[in-house]
Amino acid sequence: MDREGDRRSAGPARGILVGPAPDARTEHRRVLPSAELSPFVAHFWWVRWAMRTPVTAETLPHPSVHVVFEEQAGARRAEITGVHTGRFVKRLAGSGHVFGIKFRPAMFQPLLHAPMTSLTDRVVPVRDVFGSKGKAWARATLEEHELDAKIAIAEEFLAPLLPSPRRQVLCMRDLVERMAVDRSLLRVEHASEAVGLDVRALQRSFRRYVGVNPKWVIQRYRLHEAAEQLNGPHPPSLAELAASLGYADPSHFARDFKLMVGQTPREFAPLSR
Repeated sequence: MDREGDRRSAGPARGILVGPAPDARTEHRRVLPSAELSPFVAHFWWVRWAMRTPVTAETLPHPSVHVVFEEQAGARRAEITGVHTGRFVKRLAGSGHVFGIKFRPAMFQPLLHAPMTSLTDRVVPVRDVFGSKGKAWARATLEEHELDAKIAIAEEFLAPLLPSPRRQVLCMRDLVERMAVDRSLLRVEHASEAVGLDVRALQRSFRRYVGVNPKWVIQRYRLHEAAEQLNGPHPPSLAELAASLGYADPSHFARDFKLMVGQTPREFAPLSR
């Protein structure tokens, strides 16, 4: 297991639509796991805040499961959040903190022992999946106040539970992560060819191991890229952006964007400055 001083920060977050207000005091950290957990866990994350006035944060979630331990206004929760297909909206008020574990796509399924669609758009208590040991894990995590201590507890708890992943699970993990960066995978047919499965077999595998269908994943990552470019200092024209993301026309792209983000690209871009 890595020593605390050896921990490396994860890369910047993608999919953030609206962050905390400028006058809010926040701390946001993303830390890579140990080598032992890295096949399963993307990163640990930590948010601590103190708000003068309540604010609303909005994100477009990734196709990943999160285990979340939160304390806010004296209330505590320890939950597992399945893949969230819509826009995630979180109201932050007063002071509080959240410690989370983001699993890589498909890699929570070996712990769930059930199709991932059973968790899609659901939030369940940690104890529902991990039983009494999960309840003790939650209690120990919430009693700690430092990120390194929470990570150490998580790694000690998870490491003995993680099996050697099956080939199909790894295949789905790697394909989903490739979809995030490979602009040649703009259609479900492209993804099925990439892994040598017909479209129906690919869809079945996604339902079982990822929790959503491959078309949703492709669209979600396209919208992440769109938000990233619209946030940039020199955003492209809507026609250029739509074409680069594989849309046949800008109006189709604008409809998808508004459906998920709640604003048209033109409305979103000025607010992103």
